[in-house]
Amino acid sequence: MLKGFRDFMMRGNVVDMAVGVVIGAAFTGVVTGFVSAFLTPLVGVVVGAAGDFSSYKATVAHVTFPYGQFLNVVIAFVMTAAVLYFCVVLPVGKATARYMPKKPATPKRPCPECLTEIPEAARRCSACTAHVEPVTVLARA
Repeated sequence: MLKGFRDFMMRGNVVDMAVGVVIGAAFTGVVTGFVSAFLTPLVGVVVGAAGDFSSYKATVAHVTFPYGQFLNVVIAFVMTAAVLYFCVVLPVGKATARYMPKKPATPKRPCPECLTEIPEAARRCSACTAHVEPVTVLARA
């Protein structure tokens, strides 16, 4: 019983996922701190507020709608998404494209039996195991 649990916990994907969750939580704190310390006050300077819209309210028929709290959350969300995109997603995408280029796609053709896409050089379909003749490519002179 304990051996099975130990084996489960020592699998690579469980440990990797746990590390990813912890790093993600720490990174969330960094991004939230950056947005609240720098970007939210900057928005406040632009719109003439202190960067805190929680005091904004509207009253209709003696009912108060504190829409400022919603504005704070929406602005924080948009700025957090922008920081993540421009500081993480975009640079990682460019680095991946530069240092880990995609391999050229293998030309494919349909299997004559089941119509599953198979490589042109295949001699047997991986889906239905039918024998197929490989496509011969004539060398151009």
